[in-house]
Amino acid sequence: MESLVLILSSVLQFLQWILAQLRITRLAQRSLLRVLAAGPIPQHVGFVMDGNRRYARGKGKLVQEGHGDGYLALRRVLEICLRLNIRCVSVYAFAIDNFKRPQQEVDSLMQLAESKLLELCSHGDLLQEYGVKLNVIGRKTLFPDSVQAAVRKAEDLTKGNNRSILNVCMPYSSRDEMTTAVEDCIREALAKDVDYFTACVLVDLSILLNTLGLTRTWFRDDPIEGITEDTIDSHLMSVKRGSPPLDILIRTSGVKRLSDFMLWQCCENTQLHFSNTYWPDFGLFDFVPIIFEWQKSVSRLHS
Repeated sequence: MESLVLILSSVLQFLQWILAQLRITRLAQRSLLRVLAAGPIPQHVGFVMDGNRRYARGKGKLVQEGHGDGYLALRRVLEICLRLNIRCVSVYAFAIDNFKRPQQEVDSLMQLAESKLLELCSHGDLLQEYGVKLNVIGRKTLFPDSVQAAVRKAEDLTKGNNRSILNVCMPYSSRDEMTTAVEDCIREALAKDVDYFTACVLVDLSILLNTLGLTRTWFRDDPIEGITEDTIDSHLMSVKRGSPPLDILIRTSGVKRLSDFMLWQCCENTQLHFSNTYWPDFGLFDFVPIIFEWQKSVSRLHS
């Protein structure tokens, strides 16, 4: 009995030590956030959440578990951003090309998206607590019907929030976003002459005639002439949903490429950072140096 008491006492002391360390860690985190908040804060930060699969292999976990841990990292990093009053966060959650992955992995990702989107937006959860509006940016019609329904419900649950924005980009590619923006510009220009359906028919017919070496003008003005950098920018899906210019783009896992994410948005005045940390392990102490670096560059620019 005496040995059992000693064991229990040791366990209790160990638990007390752990709790003390956690309190110290939380205090350090709060202090760091206060220091960061004293300087300029970026309005829009984007993340290429890379490394879930390599993280899982390194931990001896299933790929699905790696993606699940990646979702927990998203919650953790998003809350840090919200506590810093970063107005907009964009995350690359699923590329259009990801549909080419093994079907089992794709199915698992679809199930994860369906459940976690609704979890994020549920009453009392993170997005409601911080007044965050959720935008799912991408070619959503490629999703299974159940995921499309979850997307509509999640966006509807947060449509009244106006303090911050979370752009979950899926299924997404920057080339698709830019192509869609140009198409929307042309549709708007053509709508001045004819209705949308007729405009589409005439455009298709014009393309056919051009391939045959024939030309025919259907409209008073050439719709292409009205397309500028500004009109394309204003028709990007992220911009139409209220996103400010992109200040920082971060890619985790050590890979140094953009992988077709927000290429238009990061072409000017955007800091690029490549972290060696896998996304599920990415946290405050990875994020702090990036924010400090951005603050220093802003201070140099203004001085």
